[in-house]
This record gives sequence, structure tokens and C-alpha cells, in this order.
Amino acid sequence: MRNIIPIAFAFDNNLVFPATVCISSLLMNAEEGTFYDIFIIHSQDVQLDKTGFDVLSEKYDNCRIQYKTIGRVFDNAFEIRDITTPTYYRLLIPELIPEYDKIIYSDVDMIFRTDLSSVYDTDISDSYVAGTYDIDMNISVNGRKHIDETQGLVHGEYLQAGFIILNTKLMRENGLQSEFLKLAKNNYQFQDQDIMNIACAGKKTIIPWHYNMTTYSFYYLECEPDKIVGKYANSDIECARNHSNIHFNGAKPWKSYSINFDVWWEYYRKSPVFKSEYYFDFFYKKLTEYDQLTLWKRIKILARYFIHGRQK
Repeated sequence: MRNIIPIAFAFDNNLVFPATVCISSLLMNAEEGTFYDIFIIHSQDVQLDKTGFDVLSEKYDNCRIQYKTIGRVFDNAFEIRDITTPTYYRLLIPELIPEYDKIIYSDVDMIFRTDLSSVYDTDISDSYVAGTYDIDMNISVNGRKHIDETQGLVHGEYLQAGFIILNTKLMRENGLQSEFLKLAKNNYQFQDQDIMNIACAGKKTIIPWHYNMTTYSFYYLECEPDKIVGKYANSDIECARNHSNIHFNGAKPWKSYSINFDVWWEYYRKSPVFKSEYYFDFFYKKLTEYDQLTLWKRIKILARYFIHGRQK
């Protein structure tokens, strides 16, 4: 018997490459019996390059990939920090994908290292949304200042919106999409993430940290661990450190050095869209950035570069 898990992604052609690696990691780590019903959301004005996704469909039989298009409803939406309008598309999922009453949404700058069956089974019957506690927004000086200055946000309740479970049934019943669209007319600093947190106030569920470990989560884990004491159980912290899904919401590893740079490239190397020429050329051009890595990570990368990177 298949355990069907619907999951949606939204992006344009600028993110097709990391999206294929992200989805490949999802399918690669699926448990036996898990079937992912994947929805790719994009603008109706974009001829999305589907080549890599066709390769994934041929490689894996534990998924279905289908496409949903969006009109120009967010053409004038606020953009900041190079984050463009497709980030708002998650707000339309309740009406765009009516065939499911609950669905996962994920950004594509993610590497999945765990099956999502358990987290999908989280009881959110009384919540609009489930997600991970945004450690930086809730405890940093700038994060708390933003919450203080933004009407509708609440300290200690701010969720990271890059990986969330949506109770689309409850959202449809209560007309939440209309509230999303009304709020989207404002220039919120963190765009749809602020909108989601404001509209879903009082109806949120926290899921374990390791399902969405952001760049900032790893920073606190490694550099300021005292600030997370008491917020997570030791077992959850260890799981987050060693087995988490990694969300590259800061620097992007396919562009430059980032925390867990090597993990992303390892998943690219194992993916069915791997191209040795691209892999080899990228690392050749990025040699100066290796100085930022530990000796062991540099040895691993150089071994892949010389042993695997030139293999046909």
C-alpha cells in the first residue's frame, strides 16, 4: 500500500537547476512505500525547462510530477533581497490544488535527507499551518525588532516558511486565501513569510527542527549554542546536527561557498542530472574558496573532483 504525500514547489527558470537536485534528494531518501505527488508551480508566462524533471520521472517510480500555472496576480508584489514573485505562489496553494486537504510546501534551496511520511502525519486539524520555529527571527535582536514593528506578528510564534505543512481544507473553509491576497498588497520585509505568520496567527503547529535546518540554524548550533538551550531537546539537536534536511536560505552552494556546501554537491553528484563537465569546471573555478573548509572536507571534495568529476 502506497503512502501518498503531496508536496508543492514554486520557482522560475532561474531555479530549475537547484530544483532538480532538491527533488532528486527527496526521491532518493524516500522509504519503501512512500509515493510523492509533486506539484511544480510556475508563472503562465514562463516556458519552464522541464528536461531535468523528465529525467527524474524516468529514474524514479515513486513519484508523479505535474505542473500548475499562476496568472499575474502577484506581478506588482513587493520584491526584496533578490527574492522574486514566485515566493508568493505558496499563498495560492489551497485553491490551486483542491484535490488535497493537507499538503507540504518546500523551497527548492533544500536538500532532503529524510523521508517525510512522519512529519506529513502531524496532526494539524486545528491549525492552518505547521512549520519549524524560526530561531533567528525569534531570538536575534534584528528579528525581535522586526516582530515588534510588524503588526500581527507575535514573539515566539514566528515560523520559517521555507518548509511548511498546509491545512488547505481549513484554509478553504475559512477563506484564508482572501486574507493572504489582501496582505500581499503590503510591503512586508519578509514577504510571504510575514504574510503566512500574520494570517495564521493562533493556528500554528511547531514541527521538529531537523525537518528544516536553515543556514542560520546551523550558525546558532555551532557558534552560539547557549541561545538554543532549553528550546530543543538534546535528541532533537543531535538529529538536527547529523541527519537534518538542509535549507540553504543564505548563500547558495551552486553559486559560492556556504555552510554545508559539500553536502549539496554530494547530492548533485549522486543525482540523475549530474554532468561531470559542469562539476569539474565549477570546482576548478572555486578552488580559492576551499580555504574556508575544514581539511577533511577539502580532501573529500578534491577526491570527488579527481576520481569522480572526470568520469564519463
